[in-house]
Amino acid sequence: MQDQPEGLIEISNLRFSYPNLDVLKGLDLSVPRGKVVAILGASGCGKTTLLRLIGGQLRPAAGHVKVEGQVIHELGTDALYEMRRKMGMMFQQGGLMKLHSVGLRGAHPLMPSELSGGMSRRVALSRAIALDPMLIMYDEPFSGLDPISLTQIGNLIRGLNDALGVTSIVVTYDVAESLKVVDYAYFISDGRIVAQGTPDEIRASTDPFVRQFVDGLADGPVAFHMPGRPLAADLAL
Repeated sequence: MQDQPEGLIEISNLRFSYPNLDVLKGLDLSVPRGKVVAILGASGCGKTTLLRLIGGQLRPAAGHVKVEGQVIHELGTDALYEMRRKMGMMFQQGGLMKLHSVGLRGAHPLMPSELSGGMSRRVALSRAIALDPMLIMYDEPFSGLDPISLTQIGNLIRGLNDALGVTSIVVTYDVAESLKVVDYAYFISDGRIVAQGTPDEIRASTDPFVRQFVDGLADGPVAFHMPGRPLAADLAL
């Protein structure tokens, strides 16, 4: 993305920690206007935390998140509220709004509990676009869906982004589905960006980290076991 103009979102040396846990350790990335960008990585790597920092729900320990040239954590309450009105977030549940655009106009009489998993996800998407935002953030939009619903949600993310002229961030661990719809992808590991590229570049990559995710390999840079004492030491207790 070095050839892209300044992004809608610019993140520089971003650091964030929870008590006793360093999550982001100097993260840098850019999200160009009008594009769909994926943030990929294993569970617990800080993907959702990154969305909360973009939305101003959390404050970084160092570095900054700029949206439209404004440093989010430096905004006052009123300015932050106005910025958030320009952002849409895809939740797992939501009210029945803008249903026609996601193919669910006939579902308006239904209660949320009567919706299938795929329908619920599309309702959540309609909620995210209800205020015509400039930025839509999707937190794990593909999880728990059947293959048909996966395709529907992916097509809606791509189609709505282009039709509405918005910018989209897709946070997910589903590499295969995200690469079908995004323009660019970043991989997070150990609190930093460890790989990035277009879908074609990601698919052709020989980087061990990327290959582990693309091919779904059990062994690789991402360990299955969290660090700890040897198993024999625990069994001896």
